[in-house]
Amino acid sequence: MTVTLTKTRMIAGIWEGIFTGIIGAPPQIAVTHRGEQVDGPLVKKAAQSDDWVLHVPIPANLLADGVQTFVISDVETGETLNSFTLLAGDALAEDIREEMALLREELDMLKSAFRRHCVETT
Repeated sequence: MTVTLTKTRMIAGIWEGIFTGIIGAPPQIAVTHRGEQVDGPLVKKAAQSDDWVLHVPIPANLLADGVQTFVISDVETGETLNSFTLLAGDALAEDIREEMALLREELDMLKSAFRRHCVETT
């Protein structure tokens, strides 16, 4: 059976996920950011089931403008089990503004086409 890690939530700077498909002990986990090991991941038994839960605290010093990707992998096999990405900062605001401008242009074009259609069909 294949081990899967599914995100359950992110709260108070901690990414949480649940393992499925584990028989026996959970895998040894490595979390990396830009190829560097992130300290602090914790795997523990779930309180109300036989599942295992992973908690990955996100270090404040790794939060920065732009896109930050964290990769969660099995130490023994090197297999990537999951990943998560954080987006922050002014760089994103420009991307959103550009996207909004494109959407407005498309909406204006659709409004004109609709009006033309209404005039032609009456």
